[in-house]
Amino acid sequence: MTKPKRRVTPKSSRTNAKEQAKGNVPLWRTYLHALGPGLVTGASDDDPSGIATYAQTGAKFGLGMLWVALVTFPLMAAVQEICDRTALATGKGLGELIFIRFSKSWRVAIGFLIAILIIANALNIAADLVAVGAGMHLLHAGPEVLWAVLAGAAIIVLLISGSFPLLAKVLKVLCAALLAYILELFFVTIPWGSVLFNSVVPHFQFNKAYVAILVAVLGTTISPYLFFWQNMERLEDLRAEPRGGDLPIPLPRRSKVDARTKRSESRFDVFFGMGFSNVVMFAIIVVTSLTIGKHGHHVTINSPAQAATSLKPVAGRFATYIFALGFIGSGMLAIPVLAGAGSAGMAGLLGRPTGFSKSPRKAPVFYGLVVAGMLIGMALSLFNINPISLLVFVAIVNGVAAAPFLVVTMMVASDRGIMGNYINGKLALTLGWITVALMGLAAVALLIVG
Repeated sequence: MTKPKRRVTPKSSRTNAKEQAKGNVPLWRTYLHALGPGLVTGASDDDPSGIATYAQTGAKFGLGMLWVALVTFPLMAAVQEICDRTALATGKGLGELIFIRFSKSWRVAIGFLIAILIIANALNIAADLVAVGAGMHLLHAGPEVLWAVLAGAAIIVLLISGSFPLLAKVLKVLCAALLAYILELFFVTIPWGSVLFNSVVPHFQFNKAYVAILVAVLGTTISPYLFFWQNMERLEDLRAEPRGGDLPIPLPRRSKVDARTKRSESRFDVFFGMGFSNVVMFAIIVVTSLTIGKHGHHVTINSPAQAATSLKPVAGRFATYIFALGFIGSGMLAIPVLAGAGSAGMAGLLGRPTGFSKSPRKAPVFYGLVVAGMLIGMALSLFNINPISLLVFVAIVNGVAAAPFLVVTMMVASDRGIMGNYINGKLALTLGWITVALMGLAAVALLIVG
């Protein structure tokens, strides 16, 4: 009789566990180690779509829309914490929870929305691949199309490897690319008084251009695909723990101390990630408003090259290289998230296994959707498309689609039969439904002024 294989805990994990038991691990190291799904979600929010949208915002309206960075932080943090908690409380994917919560007719309608999300993600992947190629071209590394295809092929190989630990490490390293945009603040002279004033005092303009860019900013900041990704990557994080084998152990099946610790660390991860995302957003709007939009509003950015080279007269040539590197890193970070998010939602809704920790043989529907989205994106990247225009368009689509997905997520997270004692509290309910209302009103305003 063959003995069952014993799961071997890595030496580093065993050592860390012993140190924690002795109380020797510094608090800062504990929380640094906790950074993962939330950080990646927040950083992937600042993909080339977000960068392009924020750059357009600063170029067209100067500092006048800087207040959005402050307003969106608590809203996106609350929404992503809710998505994260659905995984922690149930050990199930959001698509699977939707199947449990809603009737067949509603599942069909939600499935249609997820299909639209997958299509939008494919468009976003195409634009992000072109953006990566454009960034390499700005570094004089060769043709845009070549690098777009090479980047797509490399990502497909990484995703189908079935090694989530490797993918998680790569994604966390790519998060550092976004520091490039924070560094750009040191290349320009900043009128901090004006920046502070515009950060806390909203400025509204009820015209098509302003409302469209506002919806785009909201759409790229509170994107529907991030709901599914945050939930899925937290599940992967739970599966990677040595205690449960390959099965995620939800909070109700843990000791009170362990559950409280895990929830606290996960919240820190989410809030830190969303804060990092908004700081990057703030930096891009400030820098582009003081460079590209310096001589007046209504400047339109038509390409990554224009955005980068426009910084040269004020910030110097090194700033253009920093902008290009940020575009490359953020694109490579966001593409796996875009490919995996909608695929996880649809596969879960169909009752099929999901997750990059599973092999393609064990999760064929999930990987089939991932590869299909990547191949469509790669094919579209071969056409002569304007990545900036397409990225802003996709951000607007996400802004319009966000409210329905938020309603679905709120209904799942407020169901005691699903969430048990981890249902939405008063603060989560308030911020969540405020976000639904804000996204819905922005979409309606776009239709009115359009």
